[in-house]
Amino acid sequence: MTLHTIRTSISRFAKDEDGLTIVEYAVAGGLITVLVAAAFVLLGGAVDTKIRALCQAVNGNVAC
Repeated sequence: MTLHTIRTSISRFAKDEDGLTIVEYAVAGGLITVLVAAAFVLLGGAVDTKIRALCQAVNGNVAC
């Protein structure tokens, strides 16, 4: 390889934005996953309480 070929390759690599796009999608996917997990944790107790109340109403206060 000549010095000119190496410079051209490095320049082309620096201008390539495909790798950056993949990283951005990975970060966005990770943030969405964290938000969904947090929603399940925060809403989990409230949903459990509602389901238990519904179950007790249907079964006449027998524990579910």
